[in-house]
Amino acid sequence: MQNDDPELSERSTVLDALPSVEPDDDGELKLPKMRSLVIMIFTNVMLQTTFFIIVSSGSKYAEYLGGSETFSGLVIGIPTVFSGIALVPLVRHDGGRYKFALHLSCAAAVAGSILYAMAYKAHFLYLILIGRIVMGVSFAQFLYTKRYCSDPRIVGIRRRTTLAGWLVVGQSMGFTVGPFAGGLLYKVGFANPVFNGYTSPGWLMALVWVVFWVVVTFWFEDVPRSDALPSHADSKSQSPSIQQHTPSPRASSEGGIPMETLRARSSSLPRPPSPTAHSPMPPAENMEPPPEHVSPRQWAVAATMCWFAMTCFFVLGAWEANIPIYAARAFGASPFVAGNLIALGGVCTFPFMFANVLLARRVQDRYILAAGCALGLLGLLLTLGIVNAGRTAFATLFACWFFVALGFNLASTVTLSLLSKQMPQSWNGKMSLFIQYSNFSGRVSGGIWGGAGVGLGMNTYVGMQLAFLGIGALMFMTLWREMKAKTG
Repeated sequence: MQNDDPELSERSTVLDALPSVEPDDDGELKLPKMRSLVIMIFTNVMLQTTFFIIVSSGSKYAEYLGGSETFSGLVIGIPTVFSGIALVPLVRHDGGRYKFALHLSCAAAVAGSILYAMAYKAHFLYLILIGRIVMGVSFAQFLYTKRYCSDPRIVGIRRRTTLAGWLVVGQSMGFTVGPFAGGLLYKVGFANPVFNGYTSPGWLMALVWVVFWVVVTFWFEDVPRSDALPSHADSKSQSPSIQQHTPSPRASSEGGIPMETLRARSSSLPRPPSPTAHSPMPPAENMEPPPEHVSPRQWAVAATMCWFAMTCFFVLGAWEANIPIYAARAFGASPFVAGNLIALGGVCTFPFMFANVLLARRVQDRYILAAGCALGLLGLLLTLGIVNAGRTAFATLFACWFFVALGFNLASTVTLSLLSKQMPQSWNGKMSLFIQYSNFSGRVSGGIWGGAGVGLGMNTYVGMQLAFLGIGALMFMTLWREMKAKTG
């Protein structure tokens, strides 16, 4: 039935002109296409496996070719140095897209794995290092997996910590499957000068990367070339809804209603508060800072997240490089046993990593970071206790490694996701780069520190890790209120 009341019609017209104050949450929950997302997460698994598969036997391989324990740590950590170097030209030419970097990662991983395997036949120590350096180019893809899972063009703000959690699940799978496979392949023996206990990890990963490269070529769908991040200028140039619906003076006069009467009647209607009015501001977690301005407190939070990104990977890298060496000295563990120890720690963290993916929708990032640091601290303190008590065995070292692996993997899930929620969307690429360089610096320094840990003394080895964590804890507690962000 048509409404014949002119006053109600006028009020309806004015109400339609008012901007809606209800938030549109659809964009906060968006996700990329599932097959592309699965490929990107599995890329992380592949990279982590490639990184860690040589951990079990790498020190023995280097020793066979004339290298030292510190050199073996360098072999583990050196790829990240060249990953950081490769990122500079790669980021400049990627156009904000992902497929080119994926292809480059696959190619570099295949070539680097083959060079690593060929060092035995050539009996050339530095060919191991060259192979790992070439692999380092493929590890630049770590940046793109993180950036993809926090890219505001395809991932909503309430999905970023969840996807970061899936990346860490993949990370756990990599440092579980990698050392276990490396230790298992060591038992192949050395009857064949081409495929043996030292070279088989390289040949196996080269084959797996070729198969994965085919999958990427045919099934990964990149973001559209024209799909750019929304700019501040664009948002300013868009016309507000009130301009689209407000009746013009001409239309009002043609309807027979004087403008003075319409203004008088509409003035009595409730209006949303003006942006310039002195009214209470909404909570900080519901606001996005202006794209062109980053406050000093936001920079402080960014520095804190970079520090924790470096610390997490420093500790994890140090332990992964140190366990085969220390376990061999402490209780005569072979590369196979050391690989099993590392892998078992990773397997036992899986239930907690999956639980974190589910809880990320309800728990703030700062609480996840605090819990991870507390668990990691417990593992480091237990290590000091058993080393000084002279009770190092498989079971006790495993318990320490479990808490270290669980804690620092858990803490690493939120470093980028928290920043992506607090910083302007246009800064996502820069923040991804800052976090990835922090990860790389932790990886390379941690690998070298872990390789030299036994020679320096285990108290010094663990003490440095506690110092890094202590500095991060001071920064974290100082900025606790500023680190509040949306869940999910």
